[in-house]
Amino acid sequence: MTRTQWAALTAVVLALVFAGTATVASAARDDGTAAASAAAPSSDSADAGFARDMAVHHQQAVEMSFIVRDGTDDEDVRRLAYDIANTQANQRGMLMGWLDLWGLPKVEAGTEPMAWMAQTDGMKGMEGMDHGDAGHEAHDGSLMPGMATRTELDQLRKARGKAAEILYLQLMTDHHKGGVSMAQGCVRLCSNGTEKSLAEGMVAAQQSELSLMADLLAERGAKART
Repeated sequence: MTRTQWAALTAVVLALVFAGTATVASAARDDGTAAASAAAPSSDSADAGFARDMAVHHQQAVEMSFIVRDGTDDEDVRRLAYDIANTQANQRGMLMGWLDLWGLPKVEAGTEPMAWMAQTDGMKGMEGMDHGDAGHEAHDGSLMPGMATRTELDQLRKARGKAAEILYLQLMTDHHKGGVSMAQGCVRLCSNGTEKSLAEGMVAAQQSELSLMADLLAERGAKART
């Protein structure tokens, strides 16, 4: 197994391990009380906000991964794209399923994306991103930090070969940095133990993929945009 294959496999395994053990971790965080674990969060809670926003964030990662699959024959990039699409599609299903389980809407009218992160006291994540929406303004289809714009997605659709690989890796690097910050916010702010465990798994897996993408960019004589 090559270094690239091993790194990609490690990222997927980390996500699955954290998601698979989430129920056990939830019991510990809820102090063993059935009432705490059974209580559904409110619609304006960090738990619900994270589930909604990360589901949208993940959906774009899946979309970009399918786009690059058709834009290059490079096996390393296609394998990474497959792993990201598969992992984030599964996680998105979990997030949407929790909203259904809690009886909460998947879209909250009148609520801005990332509003749930304003519940913190101005702390910064590992990427130096303010959790109170990081000063991000929705523009050209970019609803949250790290998300690509419509223009960037169009550029990715048109790119081929090495150009497609580099652009995908750069866009996905930005995307993962935003996703890691959001997941770290949930670890601090969410009350549901199962969701917090999934968020921890996202942080570990996406940080591993960030390292892999930096290597793949370097192999192509490029680097991350930020």
